Amino acid sequence: MSVHIANQIIKKEWTDYNNHMNMAYYVMVFDQIWENMLEKFMMGENSAKTNKRSTMVVETHTTYNNEVKQGEEVEINVTFFDHDKKRLHFKLEMIETTSRKLSATLESLSLYIDLEKRKVTEFEDDKIKLMNNFIQENKSNFKNDNLVINGKLKK
Repeated sequence: MSVHIANQIIKKEWTDYNNHMNMAYYVMVFDQIWENMLEKFMMGENSAKTNKRSTMVVETHTTYNNEVKQGEEVEINVTFFDHDKKRLHFKLEMIETTSRKLSATLESLSLYIDLEKRKVTEFEDDKIKLMNNFIQENKSNFKNDNLVINGKLKK
């Protein structure tokens, strides 16, 4: 089970001499598409520019399950999401749309940062409400099996 975020076509410049997407670009695609969720939670680029609050990744775990090639389309889904007062823990999956094969996963832990102080800070109440609503609406679609980053949230 999962929650769809967006689709992406694999670009030629992301492929390497093995004729498939280079490992660094998997992470880039996940990161760029995760920005959609950060905007939904009011923590993305707009927040960084206007409120001087943003997230910074402190730990990731990536799997490369099946290759994807130039021109193929992938969908990115959230398979797990949780938070505490200062941290986000999420896992994303990349599915090749034609074969429906799992291409990759990325699990991540991010901290919420006050950019003026460059220090970790607590989420504002409105952001906590947005995240809790998202979790409540989608918890039946999340799975917490096979998580590598465990025990980092302080609930």
